[in-house]
Amino acid sequence: MVLSGEQNGDFNDDQIVDMFLSACGLSEPSQLSYKRALYFFRSFVSHLLLKNVTWREVEAYKLGLIRGTISRSGKPLAPASVSALIAPVKSFYRWGSDPNVGLLPRNPTSSVRLPQVKVTSKKHYLTRNEVQSLLTALQRQNLRNYLIGLSLVTLGLRVSELSNLSWGDFHTDPAGMSVWLNVVNGKGGKTRDVKVPMGLWSIFEDYRAHTGNVAAPLTEDKAKVFKITARQIERIIQEAGKISILSKRPTPHWLRHTNATLALLKGATLQQVQESLGHTHINTTQRYLHTVEQIKKAAPDFVEEMLNDFIAL
Repeated sequence: MVLSGEQNGDFNDDQIVDMFLSACGLSEPSQLSYKRALYFFRSFVSHLLLKNVTWREVEAYKLGLIRGTISRSGKPLAPASVSALIAPVKSFYRWGSDPNVGLLPRNPTSSVRLPQVKVTSKKHYLTRNEVQSLLTALQRQNLRNYLIGLSLVTLGLRVSELSNLSWGDFHTDPAGMSVWLNVVNGKGGKTRDVKVPMGLWSIFEDYRAHTGNVAAPLTEDKAKVFKITARQIERIIQEAGKISILSKRPTPHWLRHTNATLALLKGATLQQVQESLGHTHINTTQRYLHTVEQIKKAAPDFVEEMLNDFIAL
């Protein structure tokens, strides 16, 4: 199958897709996901130029994913998986049909709805004691693994952000009072600054000295902090979780959820958590607030207070 196809004005479909991926400013993992999703969609509509695709083809594609008739496994895909394949297609057509871009005549996905994905993050967090158990297990392994777990839960980083971390990404504030981490190429290609508590920073300094990365000034040091992949980090957390927390199977993303939950429980504002985690929309951060409110005091607690005088304890 040849995907390049015919010319679409001055550009063929391959060129338009490449321009879209470049314009998005995505992180490397997100760009790969978008590229795969667009390739899979183009395979489905290979008989058409991208400019000639209509709502019917997009809906047929979505239905095929849901029913499993076009999935690689031949099995129905979960709503989250379907959304992950459809969302890049919607973004592509929204971008290409924008009047300022003008590479596509219309957006055939404007009426296509993504499947509703069940929010599971409400239960995907660790308690304070579970965090302690996980970190103890990691500390028994080695300093690197301990610092990986501590960084994930304290800074709320995505696993891809941690694996791409360089020493030069750390900097001090103008007064030299605190250390900050400049997270580059976060989700959506966005950049943000995350404050590094001094206790955590002292462990980073110990680790840097331990690994011998002290020759260059910190801001000029382009060496990776952890010379391992995101997948290796996931395995480190999962394996430590198996031996330290019997009732849960934590992942690096669980530690990100835990960061938000513990921060809000301790009094951080929604805006502080939003900025630290790099959420585009405050609604995403508010999901954690719902969990925190339930933990602090739920409706049955109020009822029990009213009935305390005559409840037999």
